Amino acid sequence: MKVLIVGLGGIGQRHVRNLRTLLGAAVDIMAYRIRRESPVLTDKLEVEQGRTLEEKYNIRVFGNMNQALDQRPEAVFVCNPSSLHISIAMMAAQAGCHLFIEKPLSQDYNGVEDLINEVEKRNLVSLVGYQMRFHPCILSLRSFLQQRLVGRILAVRAQVGEYLPGWHKYEDYRQMYASRKDLGGGVILSQIHEMDYLFSLFGMPHRIFALGGHLSSLEIDVEDTASILMECVVEGRSLPVHLHQDYVQRPPSRTCEIIGDAGKILIDFFALSVQVFGNDGALIENITFEGFQRNQLFLDELEHFLECMKGRQSPVVNVREGAQSLRIALAAKESLATGQVVSLKGNDGQGEKKSF
Repeated sequence: MKVLIVGLGGIGQRHVRNLRTLLGAAVDIMAYRIRRESPVLTDKLEVEQGRTLEEKYNIRVFGNMNQALDQRPEAVFVCNPSSLHISIAMMAAQAGCHLFIEKPLSQDYNGVEDLINEVEKRNLVSLVGYQMRFHPCILSLRSFLQQRLVGRILAVRAQVGEYLPGWHKYEDYRQMYASRKDLGGGVILSQIHEMDYLFSLFGMPHRIFALGGHLSSLEIDVEDTASILMECVVEGRSLPVHLHQDYVQRPPSRTCEIIGDAGKILIDFFALSVQVFGNDGALIENITFEGFQRNQLFLDELEHFLECMKGRQSPVVNVREGAQSLRIALAAKESLATGQVVSLKGNDGQGEKKSF
């Protein structure tokens, strides 16, 4: 099996490590690289001195995308900055390659529908890198919602906040894609995972309103704080969903609270816990996933992609579905810039959940 990796930063190298873990020498890993500046990183994002990526993982490197595609890889992993995703993915799709595209799908919507059409016309497998879809806390939450353990859902509050300079200690945070407008950065797009899992649970928002901006002293040219209110519709009822995102919280925080008329569900992703409280306030479920390793999300995601390529599974989030979270993020950015409520109702409505 031949695989082409485009972009060997932190996430690209993680996929390389996991490909070697799952497939060993059975996979021929190639890379399209131009700058070749990324150091060799460990699973903990620490720099490993004295070796090159090519040596460590037995990677064949190409400086020309067409030459790399001439090697006829079965799949292309698009892991370069968000602003470059669509052009690379389109080249790979036109060459007949299956696609694994890191989130977000792009920094804007230009070319997205063309890519979707190309993938579907050629019957290619596509997966957008939303590994939170495989998170045990999210899987438990989905089950509890289906069981209606807390009754009718009245409101949702989610948040994700982490200090940006601490993300990748091996590089200057001011040069990271997340810090730069020209590379598709900003907290809304960089922390888009929450928008994806909320969309997967509650459907496409009808209306979005966002406040925030570049509010901290971080030396970046993108928004570092966003407070987003989304109106979803579940079983014919309006459901307010609030999402807070920031680049500044220390210690980091990642939580979700589901409020029902018969209790509530609390998720703490860092504590790996899910708690369910009944209508009398008593704790009725308390699940912890002690010992769960973050990389397992990426391994599960990669195994799923490989199974999809074999025709054994259908992608949990293909490019058409992955475009929905991008539309949500872009609507939030538009609202942030204009101060206006942005309507998504009637755009296509795909993904609206009428019941659990």
